[in-house]
Amino acid sequence: MTPDLLIQNGTLLDPETGQTRRADILIQNGTIARIGEGLDGGTAPVYDASGRMISSGWMDMHVHLREPGYEYKETIATGCGAAAFGGFTAVACMPNTNPPIHTRDVVEFIIERAATTPVDVYPIACVSKERAGKEMAEMGDLADGGAVAFSDDGSPVQHSGLMRRALEYASMLDKPIINHMEDLTMGPKGHMNEGSVSTRLGVLPVPALSEEAMIARDLLLAEFTGGHLHVAHISTAKSVDLVREAKARGIHVTTEVCTHHFTLTDEEVEKTDFSTHTKMHPPLRTAADVEAMKEGLRDGTIDALCTDHAPHASFEKEVEFIAAPFGIIGLETAWGLIGRELIAPGVLTLAEAVAKLTVAPRRILGLPLPKLAEGEPANLTLFDASTRWTFEDHHIYSKSRNTPFLGYEMTGKAWAIYNKGRFVENFEIQ
Repeated sequence: MTPDLLIQNGTLLDPETGQTRRADILIQNGTIARIGEGLDGGTAPVYDASGRMISSGWMDMHVHLREPGYEYKETIATGCGAAAFGGFTAVACMPNTNPPIHTRDVVEFIIERAATTPVDVYPIACVSKERAGKEMAEMGDLADGGAVAFSDDGSPVQHSGLMRRALEYASMLDKPIINHMEDLTMGPKGHMNEGSVSTRLGVLPVPALSEEAMIARDLLLAEFTGGHLHVAHISTAKSVDLVREAKARGIHVTTEVCTHHFTLTDEEVEKTDFSTHTKMHPPLRTAADVEAMKEGLRDGTIDALCTDHAPHASFEKEVEFIAAPFGIIGLETAWGLIGRELIAPGVLTLAEAVAKLTVAPRRILGLPLPKLAEGEPANLTLFDASTRWTFEDHHIYSKSRNTPFLGYEMTGKAWAIYNKGRFVENFEIQ
């Protein structure tokens, strides 16, 4: 525990306004006691934040912590360790666990297990019982237990009637429905994006249309019900267009993009000779789709940045491409990729990028934004957007190591977080 801390010489960034100022922050008993210049912390430990920014703590609203049931891939503790390394003080975890997060006791189990970590964990509960897409889960009870949203992530809600009812019920609870946007009838056994690369390689594809058709259906349902639809891990240019047009029509829709979907293309599968670390769901798309993700971020169509952190054990990934599970880890590399692909080229300003990691995810999930103000609980991320470093194996805090980004040069790093009375400093990259 680090209840008292004096952070000196930092640059405070307000993600809501984009305003910055130089100041010290004195934390006492986990609360921001004073903000100003030349503060005296008495006997409190001192951290020199010269050259570093300080914002309210970041949140990744789409991660897989695997516990309960798949602790050999990841646990809540190791996932939170990876989050802290990446600069995140909060994550929202998806329900494809075993048992799935479809009953209140599982929601409460996750919250209890996360209580001792420096990262806040918000469970996303199932839309349907067992994620089977047949019978709606007890949404009211799940929300009372602490669920912040509903999703069958990894298993699209194929039944239109169920999706309609879910949107109606969730709207009464003021919670979003997060759908895995894929019509499985269009590519039920696909392994990579449908296009010239999949044709050349002879790999069964996942068509972009399967995502776009599901989004179009769900937008109509959201318009009809008035419910809040959140599009998970958007990945195609047409999908961005659909969301953009829906927002213009006043439909209550939000969306997120994963770091790998604005960084890599389907050509990576061929370049890496079928590395299973290039297999994710939705799959890597084309260069045009990557540019559309960036444009969607630039014009505000895409609200939030996330990772879809999806750990898998080495023995699961070290198989033939078509036999491997989908997914990669992403918490440790998120900010370095955001700095490299979005901030450095001018797609987003620093303040805009931070807002998509702080304001947007919490607004979507109906959570309060931590405030950089005296008297508020200290919930902070310390970072820069300029440090260049190479991501290596020893930087992985996750229990799994399935990433395509080993050896990548990153731009910008998270130096530390402070949350729940604990200061976690990143010593690994100097």
